[in-house]
Amino acid sequence: MRLALFAAIIILLNGLVSYLTNLPQDAGLDVPDGKLNSLSYAPFREGQSPLLQIFPTAEQIDEDLRLLAGKTHSIRTYASSQGPLVIPELARKHGLTLIHGAWVGYVKADIPKELDELVRAANEYPDVIKRVIVGNETLLRGEMKADELIGYIREVKRRVKQPVSYADVWSMYKKNPQLFNEVDFITIHILPYWEDEPIPVDKALKHIERVYKQMEQEAHELSPGKPILIGESGWPSEGRQRGWAVPSVVNEAFFIRGLLKIAAENHFDVNIVEAFNQPWKSFQEGVVGANWGLFSADRQEVFPLTGKVTENVKWLEQFTVSSLISLIVIALYAKKLQPVAIPKLLVILGFVQLMAALLVFYADKSWYTSYNDWQRMQTGLIVVLNAVVVWLVLRRAVDVCHRETTAKGIIVGLDTVYLLITSLMLYKTYLLAVDGRYISFPYEIAVIPVFGLLVLFIIQCLNGRFALSNLDYNALIGRNPMLNQRAVLMAWLMLFYAVGLIIGETKAFMIGGDFILAYPDIIERFFWATIFTLTNLQLVGWLACLIFLAISYSMSNKKKPIVDIAA
Repeated sequence: MRLALFAAIIILLNGLVSYLTNLPQDAGLDVPDGKLNSLSYAPFREGQSPLLQIFPTAEQIDEDLRLLAGKTHSIRTYASSQGPLVIPELARKHGLTLIHGAWVGYVKADIPKELDELVRAANEYPDVIKRVIVGNETLLRGEMKADELIGYIREVKRRVKQPVSYADVWSMYKKNPQLFNEVDFITIHILPYWEDEPIPVDKALKHIERVYKQMEQEAHELSPGKPILIGESGWPSEGRQRGWAVPSVVNEAFFIRGLLKIAAENHFDVNIVEAFNQPWKSFQEGVVGANWGLFSADRQEVFPLTGKVTENVKWLEQFTVSSLISLIVIALYAKKLQPVAIPKLLVILGFVQLMAALLVFYADKSWYTSYNDWQRMQTGLIVVLNAVVVWLVLRRAVDVCHRETTAKGIIVGLDTVYLLITSLMLYKTYLLAVDGRYISFPYEIAVIPVFGLLVLFIIQCLNGRFALSNLDYNALIGRNPMLNQRAVLMAWLMLFYAVGLIIGETKAFMIGGDFILAYPDIIERFFWATIFTLTNLQLVGWLACLIFLAISYSMSNKKKPIVDIAA
């Protein structure tokens, strides 16, 4: 009876926390008539990619444009000859206009075909294609020089009647001012999340206004009266935090709604990036690159353009599944848990519910951001590894509560999985330190194992007295040799990699071109680079996981009698 009551209370508390942390949030003013002015459209679905030359069918594009007709008045495309050539025809069918693009890149042999198809479509569908864009961030990627690009722009201008432009991040226009006179309208990308000095979402809209007006002034000096299109602006719903710029569903909704508001107030011409999440981008830009859409890759709405927004719409399903898992585990251990003292019992029950909730949450999140069979296999392996950790830690925790010796197989299993997890964490931290721009912090690997050791630490303290020495990794899992050189080595490696991550993240800011311009004094630049690094909550959380494990491992560098702490 006591066990059932406490289990019910803890499950209800978890439900209350889940409910309160996922309440619908105000994300700004509703979008007028629920439709955008213009929206970037890349038609690729899972398994399709322009890099692999696997394109959607005409039927799939028709489905997309039927859906987008209810969300936007116009769409922007990026290529003309790649894949099905039916977009202009289907746009007309669904009452959409186009800002049609030609992909101009490093494969020079493809450029004539791209330009010819752009020109053909523009001349055949003048009622649909209102503007054309030659090249997208070609200069930013360093795929050609400005003079060569200008040659292609001039060629298209001679062959079409629509206004012609080139699209790139706003700083590239500043670095290549000759572009101002060559285009009929100036197309700039303003992406606060990707700036060398990342802009937090609450300051991003002011940044848009400031950059637009700055570019407007420069354009007026070089080419008076020329219109400006914000060709791309948006916010990611998933992925790694950069400085103070945090991807989230609510932040994406807040940014887009706010952008449309300031666009209306200032008469800005804006195209939002983008219509659908693009799985293929994850191979170049990680999770964050694949999650800028109003719709997911399977064409489900990420957030509404009107009304309040919920960060995790699946919270109730996740809570239900995790509660069922908890009840099954508690039922299996009911006999062993009945005589446990109340403080330890509450710790065990809380651990079971928390671990079940984390297991379900990270499994669902990782699956959502897995875009092929290999990524899904990795997700499955991590879920299994975490489930094994929970099972082994629970077995160990119950033994410690009863002051019983843990079976050797459980101890060896715990040691093995923690060695594997630690190795994975070191590898991921290395990648984050060397070039972590597109790599998400892999909490799904670390959080459950860290909580596992923490609950063993708490129970051990309840068995005696609170002491930091109880955090000894070897003693916690029951493996208590006279000296564990491997554990100490792991501790030093984790601290070394933690410092390396801080240095790598700080360096990434320090070498950013626009960051250098913003902070020409190297001392001031270093100060702000360090601030952006150490106030990145995702990074700080990852460092906390590394340091916690490092402390636990370091405690093993002491001679102790070879006895089980549970005994």
